[in-house]
Amino acid sequence: MAQTLVVIGHGMVGHRLLEALAERDALAGPAARPGAGWQVTVLAEEHRPAYDRVHLSAAFTGATATDLALGDPDFFERHGIDLRLGDPALSIDTEARTVTSAAGSVLTYDALVLATGSYPFVPPIDGADAEGCFTYRTLDDVEALTAYAGADRVRSGVVIGGGLLGLEAAGALRTLGLATHVVEFAPRLMPLQVDDGGSAALRATIESMGVAVHTGVGAAGVQVRTDGRAQALRLTSGEEIGADVVVFSAGVRPRDRLARECGLAVGDRGGVVVDAHCRTSDPYVYALGECAQTADGKVYGLVAPGYQMAEAVADALAGPGEAVFTGADTSTKLKLMGADVASFGDPFAPEGRDGAVSVVFSDAREGVYKKLLLGPDGALLGGILVGDAQAYGSLKPHAGRQLPAPPEAFILPVSEGTPPPGADALPDDAVVCSCHNVTKGHVRAAVAAESLTDVGGIKKCTKAGSGCGGCVGTLQAVLDAELAAAGIEKPRGLCEHFTLTRAEIYGKVHAERIRSFSELLEAYGEGGEGCAVCKPVVANVLGTLAPDLGLGHILDGEQASLQDSNDLFLANLQKDGSYSVVPRVAGGEITAEQVIALGEIARDYGLYTKITGAQRIGLFGVRREQLPDIWRRLGGAGFESGQAYGKSLRAVKSCVGARFCRFGQGDSIQLAIDLELRYRGLRTPHKFKGGVSGCLRECAEARGKDIGVIATANGWNLYVSGNGGATPRHADLLASDLTTAELFALVDRFLMYYIRTGERLERTAAWIERLEGGIGHLREVLIEDSLGICGELEAQMERHVAAYQDEWQAVLEDPAALERFAAVDLSATGLPTVDFGGTALAAAAAGTGTDTAIGMGAGSAPATGTGTGTGTGVGPDGDTGTVTPGPVLEPGRGRTAVLPDGTQAALFKDRAGTVYAVGNRDPFSGADVIANGIMGTRDGVPVVTSPMHKQVFDLRTGICLDDPEVSLPLVDVP
Repeated sequence: MAQTLVVIGHGMVGHRLLEALAERDALAGPAARPGAGWQVTVLAEEHRPAYDRVHLSAAFTGATATDLALGDPDFFERHGIDLRLGDPALSIDTEARTVTSAAGSVLTYDALVLATGSYPFVPPIDGADAEGCFTYRTLDDVEALTAYAGADRVRSGVVIGGGLLGLEAAGALRTLGLATHVVEFAPRLMPLQVDDGGSAALRATIESMGVAVHTGVGAAGVQVRTDGRAQALRLTSGEEIGADVVVFSAGVRPRDRLARECGLAVGDRGGVVVDAHCRTSDPYVYALGECAQTADGKVYGLVAPGYQMAEAVADALAGPGEAVFTGADTSTKLKLMGADVASFGDPFAPEGRDGAVSVVFSDAREGVYKKLLLGPDGALLGGILVGDAQAYGSLKPHAGRQLPAPPEAFILPVSEGTPPPGADALPDDAVVCSCHNVTKGHVRAAVAAESLTDVGGIKKCTKAGSGCGGCVGTLQAVLDAELAAAGIEKPRGLCEHFTLTRAEIYGKVHAERIRSFSELLEAYGEGGEGCAVCKPVVANVLGTLAPDLGLGHILDGEQASLQDSNDLFLANLQKDGSYSVVPRVAGGEITAEQVIALGEIARDYGLYTKITGAQRIGLFGVRREQLPDIWRRLGGAGFESGQAYGKSLRAVKSCVGARFCRFGQGDSIQLAIDLELRYRGLRTPHKFKGGVSGCLRECAEARGKDIGVIATANGWNLYVSGNGGATPRHADLLASDLTTAELFALVDRFLMYYIRTGERLERTAAWIERLEGGIGHLREVLIEDSLGICGELEAQMERHVAAYQDEWQAVLEDPAALERFAAVDLSATGLPTVDFGGTALAAAAAGTGTDTAIGMGAGSAPATGTGTGTGTGVGPDGDTGTVTPGPVLEPGRGRTAVLPDGTQAALFKDRAGTVYAVGNRDPFSGADVIANGIMGTRDGVPVVTSPMHKQVFDLRTGICLDDPEVSLPLVDVP
């Protein structure tokens, strides 16, 4: 007979325990052997299943409960888990071994696990319970705070607490549009993670965003209006801060009430006392996560230690009982209000004590602070990284060990020091994933045993990288080192369909004037129908060479089926399935009338607006069907596509230059406008950006751009291949003191040479590092004309400039392209009204031949259509009806169908005419976007790749090929 396990609490750690038991086949689900495994009941206080609290702040920017949910919805049914939401435990009787819930249920148990977590500490000050005072701990807190902050009368807010959650909450208030203050009792921000130097860098960054920081002072009371609403926060210094909203984020306390009341041992400062197996003073009761005081006497508030406790409990319940938890690494790496912050080991030992010495790099201008603390023997004791945490993955596993290189190699900018050692320098017992306690040795063993070739495989086999995600870069480095050591080269080609690289494909298309994907696949393909890797690459190449090949718009004919979701709808797909629209604002110059027009559009459509880092204004939250109307209004105000969606020029940033600045030596505004208008619409291997500074003060940060121009007394200096993203790189000086004409000629050559030789998704910063000879090689080719191609490169650019067309306007003038954005009413056919997102199924086909509909659910039958596209389909009750000719389902391109019950289907047709219908909701993101994915094949199987995070689904079965436990439902389309 199955044993009974009751779990009280369903947060991240409680859910991880359930997963750990499932991985051990220890749950008595439908597929389990009769009488085997644990029969689990979960008592959850919240009314929603476990969700990702680590990324709770994402809820302020549109993430839903579905987006943050842990695991798939079928997990509980599949494993026979009785999840009782909104029914918390009220009491425990350890002698009778029963738990009583709020609903009055009395549950007996063979084992009980307390996973009750913690509650936010609210200081006992006057007014703490006033309207407008909130805690920041749950999705309910986020929803309540968001709703309250949306009132017109709410304009300012203060966060009490400057730790991790406090700064997250401050970022949330800022996102909500409130004037924001942070109050921290300690003398510095994040006192448990960073030292004075790190805190100073972090504070400077946060204050530069307009957030006021008050340290070394506490909250004395909330001043309340006569109507009961918060009005201000009174500080212990006597100062008052006007605040319509007060958020308490001053730490947490273990939720140990149930344990206290039933007689379990509890620590002096709270927390259920447990041993190394996470067993309490009662042998049948366990505790884990933030409610437990562990064997080392600590209460851990991070998710990684909680996950390790879950493994220990799962091993005790369903394993040999050898796993123990005696302490955990409390290293953290996160991004707070745009600033990278990381700490590891013990970075706080005073310098000089026991021979400890620190190595520090600080750049106050950039807000960067890096400190490594070394022991007398040179071993790395700990470190703090603020503003640039790129080295975290390399440093953290070496804590307590000798560094394999001088410490300067890890903290100095690459341009000033030697590159840090790679993954091969890590020892096998170094923990590379703290969330799941996975060592480098575990990863190496998995790579060898399972013949893994990508990080996705490592995640599935070891769970490394599936927690906070901070170790993914290290995992990739370990994987690359293992493959290289085994003599396994990464496949040269793009994918299984082409052994050619992107540069080779460009050469073939250019030389042989290949005008379509089908033609290229037939001539150089390896079979199949392509995929989400090769199709966008070929689309990009065809877009670049369109003037030479006589091709039109990127959405003409077959080209539309090659485009990723962004290029297909000429807008940026967002996490909720909506789109952002970013019109071009060349050089950052915009008229008052255009600003007003943008405001009116945002108001009329209820859109979120944001000034981007590229000196443009983005409109967020646009539905697909709204795009053409918004483009039309933008065009009327003098805007065109900013192509923020494409692998193309994003923008050319500028300072005000000689027009206004007293230091300006050149008209940076006009040059930026001229550069942007010349290179707009140019498809490149990856996006590229430009910047023009009017003097050497570099206010436009041109040396962090792919193309950077700085004015001098004698002309223009041209810098190339810079990058300000996740891997910053200062651009290299290509030429000095250029005239404007010389500058444009050299940029023409640079971009066209990059287009010819760059690889898929390769930014110019990575490209120049890969080129043998680097900047020297570019000078030889582009200035000295060593290959004799400079004239050809310039002529090709002139053809691009002459052929430019605004892609938004081209769609508005083309009914066939515009049709993809419109809804079609099929009610006249006798079938239920179905919105196919711009296409009628037309019996799943149009054109000649016989098309077959498969994978469409029980009770469906194939539907055929010939010639004109008229055919028969199966109605909701099995009746057939004639479907009249209409917009067709294009081979390789999905369409959305809104079904009679309000749910959505994603319809696809392959080149042979077979139609597939699956659910349109991406199970990983919760957004209805599957129809916007690229259809192709993997190992001969018809698949669709989600446009969100690129998971691949078998269209025949709906199963995710990257995570077989997740699937799309097969849909019966009437």
